[in-house]
Amino acid sequence: MTGLFENDRIRLRALEPEDLDFLYRVENDTTLWAEGVNTAPLSRFTLKQYIELSTEQTVFELKELRLIVERKTDRTPVGIADLFDVDIIHRRAGVGLVIDRGHQRQGYGLETLQLLSDYAFNFLQLHSLYAHIAVKNTASIRLFEKAGFQQSGLLKSWLHQAGRYQDVAVCQKLQPMF
Repeated sequence: MTGLFENDRIRLRALEPEDLDFLYRVENDTTLWAEGVNTAPLSRFTLKQYIELSTEQTVFELKELRLIVERKTDRTPVGIADLFDVDIIHRRAGVGLVIDRGHQRQGYGLETLQLLSDYAFNFLQLHSLYAHIAVKNTASIRLFEKAGFQQSGLLKSWLHQAGRYQDVAVCQKLQPMF
């Protein structure tokens, strides 16, 4: 059986208190910071409060939605998916995705982007999804393109990494018009 947040292999679900260790490990992986917004470690206490807050408010109140990507067979968390900067007036949101290293290149990223897009377009009635991806991260750009995103722009010298500036591709997916 499949639903709004699941297919035959994965389920996107709300954060649970049991996700604290997984969230702590992913959020504090310094190799991911260069392309994200983290600039310092997050404490377990801060993440615990975040989990509690995220279950008490709607996506429109928080202007974001963070979901755990889990395998349906054994409920193993394989990643984290985000909608952020949710703008209900302009009907758009940013998309973030991290698939845990041990589960990459197994189709989980593509399936997650497809489920997240379906939810954003068909349930939230958003018109546009976007992602900022470092140009050098060709695997992520290919993944987003495979999920129907198109490069719609380039942000020059957008990320500062290891003493150098990096360009960022703006990838966008528009709600299909029928």
